[in-house]
Amino acid sequence: MWGFRKKDKSKQKPEASGASERSIEERAFERPEVGAESALIARGGPEPEFAASLAEQGEAESFVARLRAKRPPAEQAPVTKTPEQPPQAAVEPPPAPKTQMPAAEPELPPEEPAAEPEIPAPAEPEPIAEPKPEPAPEPKTKQSLFARLRAGLNKTGSGLTEGLASLFLGKKTIDDELLEELETRLLLADVGVDATQRILDGVTETLKRKDLNDADALMLALHENMVAILEPCSEPLRVDESKQPFVLLAVGVNGVGKTTTIGKLARRFQSEGRSVLLAAGDTFRAAAVEQLKVWGERSGIPVVAQHTGADSASVIFDGLQAAKSRGQQVMIADTAGRLHTQENLMEELKKVKRVLGKLDPEAPHETLLVLDASNGQNALSQAKHFHNAVGVDGIVLTKLDGTAKGGVIFAIADQLKLPIRFIGIGEQLEDLRPFDAQEFVSALLNEELRD
Repeated sequence: MWGFRKKDKSKQKPEASGASERSIEERAFERPEVGAESALIARGGPEPEFAASLAEQGEAESFVARLRAKRPPAEQAPVTKTPEQPPQAAVEPPPAPKTQMPAAEPELPPEEPAAEPEIPAPAEPEPIAEPKPEPAPEPKTKQSLFARLRAGLNKTGSGLTEGLASLFLGKKTIDDELLEELETRLLLADVGVDATQRILDGVTETLKRKDLNDADALMLALHENMVAILEPCSEPLRVDESKQPFVLLAVGVNGVGKTTTIGKLARRFQSEGRSVLLAAGDTFRAAAVEQLKVWGERSGIPVVAQHTGADSASVIFDGLQAAKSRGQQVMIADTAGRLHTQENLMEELKKVKRVLGKLDPEAPHETLLVLDASNGQNALSQAKHFHNAVGVDGIVLTKLDGTAKGGVIFAIADQLKLPIRFIGIGEQLEDLRPFDAQEFVSALLNEELRD
């Protein structure tokens, strides 16, 4: 019995001691002042016999010291691990949302380029609507046309005025040197000897009469005397409505722009509300017939033509018959280009006029001579020969924009006194414009348009 109880007590003691040991350990960790020593001693609590033997031998203190040296690092390691683990767990959750952010990387830039084709669609109708309101302001058209004229006469005008401007610098009076330079500039512009002398005499007389002697006065006198030469020849072409049809015969040498001028004139008459018919009388040059047909197709104007090499007079005769039968108001006849020195070709023009006279004794009502301004004084010689051969009623001076010899217009006006109907200053339809002496001189001298 007693032995059994002793065994029970021995079994119960370690349980109690274990409980007391845990309580001491817990207190040791709860109280920082207890430290690791009390915890280590508490762990040795469940072995009282071993502690007693050590106490008897007097080695308890040294044993505790050895325990402090050996056990604390092992014991502190778990203590330090426990605080390190929670921060690691705390650091792990933030990267999880960061990984979620790149998941939202599919932004909407790929959807934006899909909206790009919307931009060109509205841009197309805008340029169509813009040019429509521009021609509405009529007051600006006159100035813009004058600007085109001044640009077209730039080559001739710059050679004339730039040299004078350089002489005006530093001079307050007009002397013989300045007048000599003016004479040189006029001759270089192909104004001609007679026309140049007439202009200089007029300038000198004007300055003396008004008692002026400065550069501005010289330019004003130059303007007045140039206009005085051209003014009598500034006669626009007028269509006689009583003539049905009004027959216009275009003549000139090769390469002066005769066929192109006819096409532009036809468009001008058509825009004025007149019905027009074209006769392709230039049967010598194959391209001339096709060129005239192209102009007719563009404008919706009928063209009477035959094969290349046909008799020019017969083609023009057929054209006049067709114009009469259709009730056309204007008929323009083209002729083959010929040199003014070729007598046989000049006789052919006389034949054309005789054939037209069979249908209408007064036809042609206007014989229009087309001259190339770049030919200079040679254009004056052409005008004299054509006028003597067939009788010229008016002149068209073309290609003024591409030459510095536009001054030949003064020589033609001074010597022949023929009306200058049109001048050509470019390739556009509006670049064939009626001649106006005042406007022409203002553009030539690079001045503002005078009233």
